[in-house]
Amino acid sequence: MINIIDYKTVYQPDFYRLNIAWLDKYHLTESHDLQILNDPEGTIVANGGYIWLAMEDDVVVGTAAIIKESDGAYELAKMAVDDAYQGRGISKLLIEKCIEKAKEVGATKLELFSNSQLTTALELYKKYGFHHVDVTGSPFETADVKMEMAL
Repeated sequence: MINIIDYKTVYQPDFYRLNIAWLDKYHLTESHDLQILNDPEGTIVANGGYIWLAMEDDVVVGTAAIIKESDGAYELAKMAVDDAYQGRGISKLLIEKCIEKAKEVGATKLELFSNSQLTTALELYKKYGFHHVDVTGSPFETADVKMEMAL
């Protein structure tokens, strides 16, 4: 059974491992990613954001975060599921947790930056109500997709 839990410092290596795997697989790793992966507490949590982990039998199999951009706006970020666990609905549990929390804290908009190579992820985002907008304000050179949803 998959449980979604709040991030704790002890899970930083798992957060790094799961995200660097997909970033490297698609040749998308950038210095901004590494700053976040090396210090998720300082770059996400300390600034009003949240991170969750998907656990199965004490193994971290997925991650997702929302980063506070401004009052009312959060970025869905660093969503990853271990390749061996994909296709089991884990990303749905994670994205639902992110959307639920964003609404809970009064966000009116959730946005994300992505890459057109990530077709499965992009389809998931569409299913949850994200729509394409012009790519502006991205901290990532490789982000050729920006999506938003009103909450």
